[in-house]
Amino acid sequence: MAAPPRPGFPARINTLGKTSNAPAARPAPRRPVASGPASSAPASMPESSGVMMPGRDTIPARARMVQQLADSGVRDAQVLRAMGAVDRHRFVDGALVPQAYEDTALPIGLGQTISKPSVVARMIELLMQGGLRGPDGRLGRVLDIGTGCGYQAVVLAQVATEVYSIERLRDLHEKARANLRPMRIANVHLILGDGMAGFAKGAPYAGIIAAAGGEAIPDAWIEQLAYGGRLVAPIATAPGQQALMVVDRSRQGVQQTILEAVNFVPLKSGVA
Repeated sequence: MAAPPRPGFPARINTLGKTSNAPAARPAPRRPVASGPASSAPASMPESSGVMMPGRDTIPARARMVQQLADSGVRDAQVLRAMGAVDRHRFVDGALVPQAYEDTALPIGLGQTISKPSVVARMIELLMQGGLRGPDGRLGRVLDIGTGCGYQAVVLAQVATEVYSIERLRDLHEKARANLRPMRIANVHLILGDGMAGFAKGAPYAGIIAAAGGEAIPDAWIEQLAYGGRLVAPIATAPGQQALMVVDRSRQGVQQTILEAVNFVPLKSGVA
């Protein structure tokens, strides 16, 4: 789920063409993360913004991270606010907390990583630029493929009315549930399942975002994307190479756009 340093923004766009039809500081009451009615309200974060990390205060650390994102080219104010609202240190192991607000990918177990903040912000900004938004400027329902530790799902919850996040690895799914449980976020639903199949029960989606890359975009993802919606995912461009792909779906067809080089874990099917 990690990415190497990427070009400055905006990245050079190369259009391919169209095809038709295509741990919490203060525990809160336990409640299921993935249950309950969907909410159109912004995600409710715990009173954690001022929590002290060992030897440093998270507020300045997060502020510096957000400023670095802005300096690197992230322009969407909603995305910057979302990145500043989420405590990234809650999603990494204790020994890695001092590195939580650095622009680096960090291991979360099972050979997986939490993506670099710059990659999370970049992909969500791309989603915001083309996904379906409501009158309040927020994205509609979003499908997040590859929950990992849950960090990206929580950031998405700040800018979308509803987030369905699916993870194929049971241990990571449970880790994400444990991470999110104290946060009391009403508009995130965590699902254990095969991400390659998407999640048809929640479709259509205003946006789909993936944290793993395959040889091609699965047909199920396109079918579950709403007309006017946008999909952002890594895709293999050559042996050992990946790039971000943006897919826009309309009633006239599907447009695919290749952006900068990235490096994500491979997309796999099944549940383990």
